[in-house]
Amino acid sequence: MSKRDYYETLGVDKSADDKALKSAYRKLAMKYHPDKNPGDAGAEARFKEVGEAYAILSDKDKRAAYDRMGHAAFEHNGGMGGGQGPFGGAAGAAEFADIFEQVFGEAFGMGGMGGRRGGRSHGPARGADLRFDLEISLEEAFNGKDTTIKVPTAMHCERCDGQGNEPGTELETCGTCHGAGRIRRSQGFFTMEQTCPHCGGRGQYVKTPCQECDGVGRVRKNRTLNVTVPAGVEDGTRIRLAGEGEAGARGGPRGDLYIFISVRPHEIFERDGPNLYCRTPASMVQAALGCSIPVPTIEGGKAEMKIPEGAQTGRRMRLKGKGMPRLRGGPRGDMIVELFVETPRNLCDRQKELLKEFCDLSGEGCNPDSAGFFNKVKQFWDDVTTDDGRPNAN
Repeated sequence: MSKRDYYETLGVDKSADDKALKSAYRKLAMKYHPDKNPGDAGAEARFKEVGEAYAILSDKDKRAAYDRMGHAAFEHNGGMGGGQGPFGGAAGAAEFADIFEQVFGEAFGMGGMGGRRGGRSHGPARGADLRFDLEISLEEAFNGKDTTIKVPTAMHCERCDGQGNEPGTELETCGTCHGAGRIRRSQGFFTMEQTCPHCGGRGQYVKTPCQECDGVGRVRKNRTLNVTVPAGVEDGTRIRLAGEGEAGARGGPRGDLYIFISVRPHEIFERDGPNLYCRTPASMVQAALGCSIPVPTIEGGKAEMKIPEGAQTGRRMRLKGKGMPRLRGGPRGDMIVELFVETPRNLCDRQKELLKEFCDLSGEGCNPDSAGFFNKVKQFWDDVTTDDGRPNAN
């Protein structure tokens, strides 16, 4: 039975470039893979045929020979050009490795296919990362802070130096993986590699466990650390301390420690990024006549704020450079002071008399906003009612 044309096998034109060949090969190899078609002899034969076609056409010299002479170019080599079948040679093995890595992840090793990569190192596992929540005041966020924290964590056992075996004893080589840390088993055409279940990938096991840590290599303790909180941190800022997390099992490297900052609400100031907001009261007289009043600053001092004559509730005034420092440098933020005018209460008779006298002397010019508003209200009522007070039909 004559062999099918290699280009026809891959479903490409003779002018197809390397990219087109690889794409066609990948699709067909995945489609006819024996693990996707268990027990299907036709699919297995097609899979081999696709691999053979690509092994020839992906090699520049072999493709040129095939284009000149067809299958006859390789008859003297058993049909595959120097014995380079789909599971041998750099091109075939490399492309198969790419496909299986893409489709099946790292479950398939390359050992059974003349693969590209050697065995990987499987040392002790890295320890877990830890989180610590640290609450500070707004003043501490302004100034920065050096503090000491206690973090409950897993630490290397000092008695066995994190190895898990009793001092004076040796670790035993794993008899299951013979020290490799991984075992392989055949699955069809391929070799499946996995972590050794007996030693957990370490290649050794503890025969005589440490009396302090029971062979784990770690003990639970409270670890004391000095932490520097930089000036300008905001609520939710995360500080990473590399290598300060949990110790890895049996001598493995430490994870990282992440400190999450929360800033307590302040009685006077509210923060928005680098800016601070402060709501300040002023008496009716102060707002009417204008004055200067002292306002607090976050560093613990005070600043003079000038209130203009006739200032109203809600007016905002800015004090440049009196806000928070910026975490990554640059000028300080500003402090925005919002004014609210306080209406006098608990008046004595004389104060009431003076206010009534003031009211009698006041005209529309003293209260332009009120006068304007009530003029609009009067016009509104005139538009919707008749002279005798009934609703206007129009």
